[in-house]
Amino acid sequence: MTNPTAAMLVIGDEILSGRTRDSNMHHLAGRLTEAGINLTEVRMVSDDRTAIVDGVRALARKHDHLFTSGGIGPTHDDITADCVAEAMNASIDVRSDARAILQAHYDRQGIEMNAARLRMARIPDGATLINNPISAAPGFTIGNVHVMAGIPAIFEAMVASILPMIAGGDPVLSESVRIDRAEGDIAARLSELADEFANLSFGSYPFRQNGRYGANVVIRGIEPQQIIQATARLRAAFGDDAS
Repeated sequence: MTNPTAAMLVIGDEILSGRTRDSNMHHLAGRLTEAGINLTEVRMVSDDRTAIVDGVRALARKHDHLFTSGGIGPTHDDITADCVAEAMNASIDVRSDARAILQAHYDRQGIEMNAARLRMARIPDGATLINNPISAAPGFTIGNVHVMAGIPAIFEAMVASILPMIAGGDPVLSESVRIDRAEGDIAARLSELADEFANLSFGSYPFRQNGRYGANVVIRGIEPQQIIQATARLRAAFGDDAS
């Protein structure tokens, strides 16, 4: 079985300006790997309507799933929900179930439900809500697009809410081998192994330590026995220099 593919659209001027470091992609990649869903593309865009709409359309068409982060808060630049609705040809307005969730949350805290907070209850027609156990404002899924908050703690909680509802594939396994030789010395053998084990991926990550060059080779795939065999062959090829 071929694992489903996924893309991620990271939205926000604060990411592209360098003011905020994105951690959501790293978290999502790890969780999707565990679920057997291959994250194959990540795109970052500013809080620009055209960029978001175009990004959603392109990535949703190309992949089984698209995950977005950012832009669903209460301020004027939180335009993701409207952009996703436009990209998916859906109308959008305040929805009663989302409003009820927010109203109950703010009532418990003695906080007024003002117009800004009500914006977070605007959900495209046909979408299903994604639970937000931290700040109540829901994300949503429409088609194969899963729209979530940018705040890492909330994003992670939403990922935990949505992943059990998504059909995955075989978890991707990995094995790492440290080789105390420069990449130029191991490249030919790595290429041979990559051809021999075509269902696995081989990644080489160079380093320099104590004046010597080396590389950590990571072998990834869904077949445990193949990974074991390839790892053994790699270690045998470089003898005492492999660990």
